Amino acid sequence: MRAKMSADSLAALVRTIPDFPKPGIQFRDITTLLADAAGLAELVERMAAAARPLDPAFIAGIEARGFILGAALAHALGVGFVPVRKKGKLPGKTVGIDYVLEYGTDRLELHEGQIPDGARVVLVDDLIATGGTALAAAQLIREQGATVLMALFAIDLPDLGGMAALEADGVASAAIIAFEGH
Repeated sequence: MRAKMSADSLAALVRTIPDFPKPGIQFRDITTLLADAAGLAELVERMAAAARPLDPAFIAGIEARGFILGAALAHALGVGFVPVRKKGKLPGKTVGIDYVLEYGTDRLELHEGQIPDGARVVLVDDLIATGGTALAAAQLIREQGATVLMALFAIDLPDLGGMAALEADGVASAAIIAFEGH
C-alpha cells in the first residue's frame, strides 16, 4: 500500500518558473507533479475524494492540462469525460462561448449534444487564477442544460480571486493545493 502524501509534499512537486509568461509572474508548472507517479496518484485520489460524493455523470476538462487531470479523474470515478476545447479544435458541430481575457477575447467549445440536458458535471482544470476561463466553461456547460456541481482544480492562486468569482457565480469550487501570490 502506498503512503499518503501531504498537501505540502504535493506542492513541493510543482515547479515555479519566475517571470513566465511575463515579468513578475510566478508560473506554477504542474508538469513536474504529473511526472511523479506517487504525486499524480495522490492528486487524482484527492480530486476523486472531492468529486465522488457529488455523483457526477461527467467530468469536463478544460484545455489543455485539464484534459490530463479530468481524464484521470473520470477514469477513477467510472464516468465519462468531455473536453472543453479552444475554438476550432473539435471536428463536427460545436456549441461555444466567447469570453474576455486580459488582452482580448477567446472562445471555448464543446461538441453539440455531448453533455445531455440535466447531466451532472464536475469541471476540472489544473489551475485557477482569475477564473475567466473556468467561468466561461461553467456557463457553456449550463447553457447545455447541465448542472455544474463543482469546479475542481489541482492548484488555486487565491490572491487572484478566481475561486471567489466562481462561488459568486454560484459554482462551488475546490482546489487541492494553494500558492500565495501570482
